[in-house]
Amino acid sequence: MSKSHTWTLNGHTERTVGGATVVTLSGDVGFATRLSLGARLDALSAGPRPDLVLDLRGVPFIDCAGLGLLCRVRNRVAARDGRLRLVSDSAFFRRILRRTGLSGVFQVVPEFAGTPAAGRAPAERPVVPAGQD
Repeated sequence: MSKSHTWTLNGHTERTVGGATVVTLSGDVGFATRLSLGARLDALSAGPRPDLVLDLRGVPFIDCAGLGLLCRVRNRVAARDGRLRLVSDSAFFRRILRRTGLSGVFQVVPEFAGTPAAGRAPAERPVVPAGQD
């Protein structure tokens, strides 16, 4: 059963699904959003054994600052014996992870129970690294 929280930031939403905190991100994730989004993700990964799911299917663009933010969250979750999953059905995002040496670092799944169907309309732009759009 899903429970919505009141937290919304720049179109990002948060809810609890089966004990996991699911954060659905939308819009670009990068330099411009790293501080506000990073502060919230730090708070969500502060407790013992955080179970965090980041739904990236609504993210059309992620730059190196965004990847750094994902790495920071991953390290915080791992240090607290927690679990982090990234939801993405983007072949381009997986290619970015491979080319940056991060493909084995994250658990990436195409969908997660309690998130909107993976068959929804794709984002307007594909996920592209900075300088290549």
